[in-house]
Amino acid sequence: MSLDAEGTYSQAIASRSELEGYFRGGEKPPEKWLLGLEHEKFIYTVEGTPIAYEGERGLLSVFQGMEAYGWEPILEFSTGHTIGMRRGGATLSTEPGGQLEFSGAPRGSVQALHKDNVQHLEELAVVLKARRLQALMLGYRPWDAVEQVPYMPRSRYEAMRWSLAERGSTGALMMLMTATGQVSLDYADEADCIRKVVVLARMAPLLVAMFANSPLREGRPSGYASFRSHVWNDVDKARCGYLASWFDDSFSYARYVDWALDIPLLFLRRGGRYLRPKLSFRQFWKEGFEGEGARLSDWVDHLSTLFPEIRLKQLIEVRSADSVSPPLTAAFAALLRGTVYTPGALEEVALLLPARSLQAHVALHERAQREGLGFEPLAKDAQALVAIASKNLQAWAPEDAKLLEPLVALVQERRMPTEVLSAQNMSTLLK
Repeated sequence: MSLDAEGTYSQAIASRSELEGYFRGGEKPPEKWLLGLEHEKFIYTVEGTPIAYEGERGLLSVFQGMEAYGWEPILEFSTGHTIGMRRGGATLSTEPGGQLEFSGAPRGSVQALHKDNVQHLEELAVVLKARRLQALMLGYRPWDAVEQVPYMPRSRYEAMRWSLAERGSTGALMMLMTATGQVSLDYADEADCIRKVVVLARMAPLLVAMFANSPLREGRPSGYASFRSHVWNDVDKARCGYLASWFDDSFSYARYVDWALDIPLLFLRRGGRYLRPKLSFRQFWKEGFEGEGARLSDWVDHLSTLFPEIRLKQLIEVRSADSVSPPLTAAFAALLRGTVYTPGALEEVALLLPARSLQAHVALHERAQREGLGFEPLAKDAQALVAIASKNLQAWAPEDAKLLEPLVALVQERRMPTEVLSAQNMSTLLK
């Protein structure tokens, strides 16, 4: 989610060092490391139809209902539409197909993240019930065709809609039909960032498998444990998936900048308008567009339109999980705290998951999308990974170790969230 705040980082880009320097601006000492959580859900009528933006049962009405709990509207600069809500450091926002995303304030523990998420869901349940709506937490809409889902009226998404249509075959499916959970992590310096990103990239297929929760497409088995993850394979191969530098010991801020510079712009914001130049960011920086040069705010926008499995901004975003229940979402965050933040954990995970070639890793990722924990090597590594997290949390952050328990139970039984769904019980999802 990006709310495209106006007026930040407005200076012109004078040198490449400023592009790398943006990442250095996110560096924090370990005592200041926090975690962030994003949790998306679909909103349906109780009759089982996706909601529109306007109307008594539309997303705007839901936003208005949340004002009773102290949430304040966020208006889009160019249109005046309400595109989200803000309370303290947390936001609610709309994704392109009306998916509602909660982005919590950064916290020092998973317990605090989970408490915030549960509070917002309790508030949301009251608002939805009054409108005869319900929330559904899955990675992919289980019965709708893409043509049945309306786009939300937001300029950013209108620009992305047309730009992504030129880049791959599944952009509309991603925008309208998918929902995810994401966890954000801090890093101390470039070396720490490199270690974390590389190990998290190795973990990504396991995360796809453990949190697979999207087996259905248009009411029928899709052939994938995580159809949501599969959809990303052809959204835009240039800006999605994995960076080669994660697998050849060459990753750095500079390599991420090199990769990002050569990816085409999805849009360019100027004066409240979303323009669509046919330029890579490198070309735009060198040549300008319509007489204007590149600003650091354009770089920040561009980074928010890149969708690798592990995304680098001024924090590290882990993007490989389907939307799942609140307890499993908390377990996702606890898993990462126990394998990335606890002392010595990254080294343990690196030993468990040795480097593969990019080609071999992509093949494993695609196997995870299709089979999840049904693939024996993934199931065994998932059990070992969760054991590392559990051991480290019990010693270092026991209050968060308890939140890992739902995931411990699933991986021990080699089950996935997706296994509660089938074409036969689909009608029970909205109750």
